[in-house]
Amino acid sequence: MSLAFILVLWVHLFSAVVLVGGSFFIWFVVWPASYKIAANEAERTRMVGRIAKRFAYFTHGAVVALVLSGLYLAAPYIESPGLVLTTLRGEVLLTKVALAVSAIVLMYGNNIYHGRKIMRLVAEGRLDDVKRVRRLTHLASYVTLGLLVLITVLGATLVGL
Repeated sequence: MSLAFILVLWVHLFSAVVLVGGSFFIWFVVWPASYKIAANEAERTRMVGRIAKRFAYFTHGAVVALVLSGLYLAAPYIESPGLVLTTLRGEVLLTKVALAVSAIVLMYGNNIYHGRKIMRLVAEGRLDDVKRVRRLTHLASYVTLGLLVLITVLGATLVGL
C-alpha cells in the first residue's frame, strides 16, 4: 500500500466516523436531551434546528470527503469494471455504493424537505402539524442511520476480503 492510499483511507474512515458517529449523537443524545432543556415545543425545535444546521456543515464535508476518497479507493474497480461483477470484493463494493447513494438521497431529501417544512410550521405556530411531520422525518432519519451502519459493516467486510 502506498502512502497516498493510506492517507486517503484515513480520510475516508475519519469522514465516516464524523458522519455516522455525529448522526448517532444527534439522534440519541441531542434530540432526547432537548426535551429536558426546553419545555416549549417551538423553542426546542428551533434549538435542535440550529444544532442540526451547524452539524450540517460537518455532514456536507464528510459526504464530499467520503465520495471523493471512495472514488480514489475504488479506482482499480473503476479502471477494470469487469472486477465489479466477477469478484466478491467488487460485488460488496457495488452494494456499498448503491446503499451510499440511497443514504445520501434519503438524508438530503429528508433534511431539505422536512427540515424546511418543520421550521415553517413552527414559525406559523402549527405545532400539531410539526409533530405529524416529525414522525415522518424521524422514520427517514432512522432508515438513513440503518443504511449508514450497513455501509460501515460492508466497508469493514471489504478490509477482511
